[in-house]
Amino acid sequence: MSARIGIDLGGTKIETIGLAADGTERYRRRIDAPRGCYEDTIAAIAAQVEAAEGAMSQRGTVGIGMPGIVSPATGLVKNANSTWLIGHPLQRDLETTLGRPIRLANDANCFALSESADGAAAGADVVFGVILGTGVGGGVVVGGRVLVGPNAIAGEWGHNPLPWPEGDEYPGPSCYCGRRGCNETFLCGRGLVAAYAGRRFTTARQIAEAAAAGDAEASAALDVYARRLAKALAAVINLLDPDVIVLGGGLSNIDALYRRVPQLWGAWIFSDRVDTRLVRARHGDASGVRGAAWLWPDRV
Repeated sequence: MSARIGIDLGGTKIETIGLAADGTERYRRRIDAPRGCYEDTIAAIAAQVEAAEGAMSQRGTVGIGMPGIVSPATGLVKNANSTWLIGHPLQRDLETTLGRPIRLANDANCFALSESADGAAAGADVVFGVILGTGVGGGVVVGGRVLVGPNAIAGEWGHNPLPWPEGDEYPGPSCYCGRRGCNETFLCGRGLVAAYAGRRFTTARQIAEAAAAGDAEASAALDVYARRLAKALAAVINLLDPDVIVLGGGLSNIDALYRRVPQLWGAWIFSDRVDTRLVRARHGDASGVRGAAWLWPDRV
């Protein structure tokens, strides 16, 4: 059995991990993503694979978690917030460049797979994994297997409309997908910034830190964000009824969400009680890249 190489292809970074046959981590590196250029992205991934194999002195299988998915109908990338990938045959071009088959999966699917295998949702039957960062994505794992679907869009929760809109939430902000009011527009980092009425802070991280320190305007923005997240997750629970919802991405580090969101979501869940657990990813930022490495089975 060969080594495994996992790559998390993000909008702002590319992270690579190398795992030995027994799953031991032997290599990890993160670089800035070449934003806006498809050809440079291919070259950067190829260079990362070469570096990982050099460090491990071993050729490996390659799994890649990516924003969006490869269309089963055309073989071209679709639904990616890294818009420079859209319309390109990413899998074909990478396989040609690397000289071997690769496996691609949506980054949220990789995240959910990692956390259900040996992370915060280990042992749970139905898991919904959520990425809250530059974009917003979701992945579904049932019985240890990722649900993909015939259209390869299972879990694409970020591009459903925010449910039960209130006040200025309808029709909502414009989204890169061409619609308005998507969950992503409210729940990504920019969505938290947009909910902030003050002028002192300009990033989601600053607002979250200020709210934790007691700043009134930042706390109000975080309350709005938590209510919107609660509504969006309530719709998921009504449809999927997962045992566990795992949060990842930069905004998953906001401690208050794990207390506040479950306090709120019962108002929209069609049940007399809610036993679904909301938890933080055990493997943190490494979940996506670990899940990508494990896209290949034990024996190839």
